[in-house]
Amino acid sequence: MALIRSVSGSTMAILRHGPPRASRCGRHPGAGRGVSGAVSIDRRRLALRAILAFIPLAVLATGLAGTVYLVAQQGLRSGADSPQLQLAEDAGHALDAGASPATVTGLATVDVARSLAPFVVVFGPDDKPLAWGGQLDGAAPAPPAGVLDHAAMGTPNRVTWQPRAGVRLATVTVRWSGGTVLAGRSLREVERLEDQALLLVAAGWAGTLIALVIACAAVAWLGEHLREEARDHG
Repeated sequence: MALIRSVSGSTMAILRHGPPRASRCGRHPGAGRGVSGAVSIDRRRLALRAILAFIPLAVLATGLAGTVYLVAQQGLRSGADSPQLQLAEDAGHALDAGASPATVTGLATVDVARSLAPFVVVFGPDDKPLAWGGQLDGAAPAPPAGVLDHAAMGTPNRVTWQPRAGVRLATVTVRWSGGTVLAGRSLREVERLEDQALLLVAAGWAGTLIALVIACAAVAWLGEHLREEARDHG
């Protein structure tokens, strides 16, 4: 009778609590390692897909950023010559009409190393300055060799040059009947605007790359998640 009661008690315990669970010590030693390896492989696969999607988009974003900067830089640079062209042509017409060189250069003398104001220099047939409205280190700015000769052929000559360190000038030289006329101004403000445009484009480029990294990672994760769901349902 005692044996029957013992068996009955064991049976009732099994019915209440279910069969005894296996001890954790009995788990296969390689099971955890297999799950960890699968997770590592999944992460590598996700990273690879995100990188493959990011590279062509990053190249495209870099090309677009470079194009935007080049367009902005060329627009600023080409616009920097407009006042000089007008000044040089007007001075040449006035000289051909009989005006004196001192009249077309103006009364004030511009220090081209400090001022942003445009200036005019009138050269004679021997390429020596007859009058000048701008000076550098106490003398008329002397353009590089060949600038005046090229303008004397009849085509306005646009040149950017650096007479000394820290001074860059944008000049336009035209012909008149007694020589050539050069009009110029400092590029300091134009170059500041170019640097500002470069910073803005670089900031936009960096922000675009960060957004692309996040988007590519999200798309790779979502694609992997959808594939796992499809396998589970399949």
